[in-house]
Amino acid sequence: MFSIHRIVRSSPVLFLLFAILSSQTAIGATRHPAKKQSRNRAEKHQASARGSRAERRRLEARRRAEAARLAAIARQRAAEEALRNKVQSMIAKDDIAGEDPEIRRIAVSALGNHAGTVVVMDPKTGRVYSIVNQQWALREGFKPCSTIKLVTGLAGLNEKVIDPADTTTISDSNRVSLTSALAHSKNEYFQTVGGRVGFNKMISYARQLGLGEKTGINVRNESQGRVPVSKSGFAVNHMSSHGDDFKVTAVQLATLVSAMANGGKLLSPFVARTAQEEKKFSARVRRLVRIESDSFKYMVPGMVGSVSYGSGRRAFDPLETVAGKTGTCTEHGEWVGLFTSYAPLNNPKLAVVVIARGVDGRNHFPAAVAGRIYRDLDGRFGTPADIAATRPSNPQTKRVDERASLTEEKEAAATDDEETDDADDDGSATAASAATEKIAPSRTIWGDARTAPDTKVKLVLMPIPNRSVATASPNASRSTSRARSAGSKDAPRQ
Repeated sequence: MFSIHRIVRSSPVLFLLFAILSSQTAIGATRHPAKKQSRNRAEKHQASARGSRAERRRLEARRRAEAARLAAIARQRAAEEALRNKVQSMIAKDDIAGEDPEIRRIAVSALGNHAGTVVVMDPKTGRVYSIVNQQWALREGFKPCSTIKLVTGLAGLNEKVIDPADTTTISDSNRVSLTSALAHSKNEYFQTVGGRVGFNKMISYARQLGLGEKTGINVRNESQGRVPVSKSGFAVNHMSSHGDDFKVTAVQLATLVSAMANGGKLLSPFVARTAQEEKKFSARVRRLVRIESDSFKYMVPGMVGSVSYGSGRRAFDPLETVAGKTGTCTEHGEWVGLFTSYAPLNNPKLAVVVIARGVDGRNHFPAAVAGRIYRDLDGRFGTPADIAATRPSNPQTKRVDERASLTEEKEAAATDDEETDDADDDGSATAASAATEKIAPSRTIWGDARTAPDTKVKLVLMPIPNRSVATASPNASRSTSRARSAGSKDAPRQ
């Protein structure tokens, strides 16, 4: 057997080589752990460096994103300020001849330094008390958003699509009443109604109620607005809840809601610019709307519900019952907000329409403007027998079954916030616009609405508080506004 001893005996030289090789192997074996540790340290250092670079890149990306967000907010604020300034310049050019000085002062003060327009008129005669921002009110067309549901509801009732005996039967999956659907502005309900009425009849009712034609007001360059030319399929349904492809003016909405208030007379608004015109003034009826009087009556509970406990509750007046309809949506990426209404319910003396654009079209600001106008004019136009000192609870129609009632309550609790529900399909408002609302600086809040206003109109940028006002009875109180629920549906609903 081959052995080391034999190698040594045979050749000292071979022995020496063997010893050298053995020693090198031993030395290499003792040094290996040190090399491995060194390599590990190097790899860890490289990984740490890579991680630091990645973290720096992430932080830099976040800084760039935040800078872009703040820049977008700044641009949006600048655009909103420019829009508000433009509106103020237009208001300054209004022809106020023939307007009621007190009502104009109150309307201008209620709108403040916001991008909007206000129309106040007599729903029984068509006498115009004031038009704030006449350019927008008479010559600018707006998407009607959910105010088109007034047309849809009347069409559904008159065409017997909505059964007055049980207004929940229009859909197996949407068991809410007409009253609840109007108060909380339920898209699905009116989409179903509009789809069953059909495009041609829907447009026919819209035209009967004055859309798509001039009102005949004695002011130059009035716009006739626009009605859709053709739609089919679900587009008809969506049009019936969102007002797609309609253009309406504030004066047109005022005549529409006035027809609902006076029982079907479509009036031509009139501005009495001279004492002689004032003396000779009489109501000018354009036509009688071919809608059954009962159809108007069935719409009233939902419109009252909107103001008392629904989407238009910022217009609530404890001293008179206000009937109204809100609308909030986006058009070409810009918010549009509308509110059309009349009061007092049992003896209508005022029709108030407010339309706002941009950030001022959100959060039901138009309803809040109208509410302040009504409250400030209670002493002049209020009807003692029409006092509504507290908000009524959500009424249920007498013939709605118990299951439908429970469904309504659940859905009403879920959401009645049009703003998150009624944006149209051409895109929602920009993120910058939403961010502007969140970080807007604090603003002065109105004092008690019953306090006698200053004789001078001061235009300041301020939100309208969603709170109670003093009532005739010390025991009367208003319920606080429910928190708005978040979320969107139907891109979104109103």
